[in-house]
Amino acid sequence: MKKTMHVTWLGEQRYVAQNETGQQLIIDNSELKLGVGPMESLLAALATCTAYDVVEVMKKRKTPLSHYRIEVEGERAEEHPRRYTTITVRHIAAGAGVTPESLGKAAHLSHEKYCSVAATLNSEIVVEAVLEEQAGVASV
Repeated sequence: MKKTMHVTWLGEQRYVAQNETGQQLIIDNSELKLGVGPMESLLAALATCTAYDVVEVMKKRKTPLSHYRIEVEGERAEEHPRRYTTITVRHIAAGAGVTPESLGKAAHLSHEKYCSVAATLNSEIVVEAVLEEQAGVASV
């Protein structure tokens, strides 16, 4: 299954990303931030991906969550490309019958088996840069 995002420059260091059905995300690294930075959006993608899984696993195990949040923190390298060297994902949850053990098992299942963002971060990815000139637009 192929996923596509179109990213359009809005000026400064601000971009709008749009998926095939029109939902948008503002990625912003300008001085006056209107959105999150690209590396923050990566952390958010990991957190929401694992959250989907954990909520579903807990529901299927008959211990649905009444409250749930994730705090995700990434430590970046000092040298460029300043990639994340470690990412800590804290699952903070409550609900009838929810124990640290049951939450831990659900989180482990997500991180090791179900979460596609975590799997992507743990793999070697082929990234291909394709350059195209837009017709009717003056070159730099």
